[in-house]
Amino acid sequence: MEYEAIIGLEVHTQLLTETKIFCGCSTKFGAEPNSQTCPVCLGMPGVLPVLNKKVVEFAVLLGLATHCQIRRYNRFARKNYFYPDLPKGYQISQFEEPICENGYLEIETESGKKRIGLIRIHMEEDAGKSVHDETYVQSNESLIDLNRCGTPLLEIVSAPDIRSPQEAQAYLMKLRQLVRYLGISDGNMEEGSFRCDANISVRPVGQKEYGTRTELKNMNSFAHVQKALEYEIARQTELLKAGKQVEQQTLLWDADNNVARAMRGKEESHDYRYFPEPDLVPIHIDVQWFDQIQEALPELPEQKFQRFTVEYKLPEYDARLLTESREVADYFERVAQLFDDFKMISNWMLGEVARALNEQKISISEFKLAPQTLADLLKAIKNKVISGSAAKKVFEYLLQNDSSVEQAIEKLGLKQISDESQIEQFVDQVIEQHPAEVESFKAGKTKVIGFLVGQVMRLSRGKANPQLVNQLLQKKLNG
Repeated sequence: MEYEAIIGLEVHTQLLTETKIFCGCSTKFGAEPNSQTCPVCLGMPGVLPVLNKKVVEFAVLLGLATHCQIRRYNRFARKNYFYPDLPKGYQISQFEEPICENGYLEIETESGKKRIGLIRIHMEEDAGKSVHDETYVQSNESLIDLNRCGTPLLEIVSAPDIRSPQEAQAYLMKLRQLVRYLGISDGNMEEGSFRCDANISVRPVGQKEYGTRTELKNMNSFAHVQKALEYEIARQTELLKAGKQVEQQTLLWDADNNVARAMRGKEESHDYRYFPEPDLVPIHIDVQWFDQIQEALPELPEQKFQRFTVEYKLPEYDARLLTESREVADYFERVAQLFDDFKMISNWMLGEVARALNEQKISISEFKLAPQTLADLLKAIKNKVISGSAAKKVFEYLLQNDSSVEQAIEKLGLKQISDESQIEQFVDQVIEQHPAEVESFKAGKTKVIGFLVGQVMRLSRGKANPQLVNQLLQKKLNG
């Protein structure tokens, strides 16, 4: 009997607001433990939350970008559970009236595009962080850092439309790309600002009813998500093949040993005893506010990809890579405003620029070369001031030095020779020095021209215009 996996993902993405969702504490990552707290996010008696307006705007932006229905009237709810890093004993979230519902994301699969439904997107506050396994924490001891308490989150709950770990990875990458494009989250999985829990069940192919599901937690990279899903699908499949039952439970992924460990029985919504949050009034997004948010919606990745193929006439492969990141796409367009050979810009950005970024382990926003500098370098190649190989030397020099392209070319002595009489002298010298190769060419072995061009370039120290060299050699050898 064949089995198939049914996967639904719950993604929590931390929002790029300067302050928390219900108080004025900073959300900056990496501060000293418990240094970014106040009576509100510590849950002290008598305090009242005040909603951060930017959180609502970010939620609406993501809802619009994922084709959701936006609930103009929505409200918060209390989600009650006990954990040491949740000082109030409840989390302010949304339940019956979330801000966004019934959307979708399209992903690319081997068989084409696939639509993954979104059940809901809702706002909530983050909990603190329990520290168990660091070197400075003794065994059987936990430390609590409450800096993260009250950091604004959006929880994105997918429909159970995902059928493989590969589809799950494609969905997560698309969603992370989207929140970055919108500028609402940095999507950093290592810092915990983009976290994923997965609900998995397995059923015989053709069966309509879902199997018993488990929930996988503690996956902080795309690789961990894929490995964890593969493990759990295989585990459940083996149980069913052996005639055993899958137990409904929450599992923690142990990335060091590539196994999932049982944490507790799986909770249902009634276990949290949701009820409307009494300290916050319902949210009303009026027409004017909604229109302002809608106007702030930027061009989305798929729209930008389509435009790059039409406006800049780039191959789909180039356009897809250039539009993966909004920052990279913006850099390309700034260069394209200054230099009109768009394919040449793309080749350099996907070649030399990408290599430099990888070697330096930096993003395009930290890249040393301004768009104007790259445009000037490409103009120098196009105008035959320098050769393509010389341009790479200039590029490396510019990465290490504060210099204009013109100054770098002068400093390195790489200005291309396009004087025909000067190149003719090099050509005559090479023809005289290599009579055997000249005879081979005349005998029909035309590939030897590459060797002769190389010799001219060597004599000119790489400065001779290669096209002119080729033309003069052909003329003299065929004359």
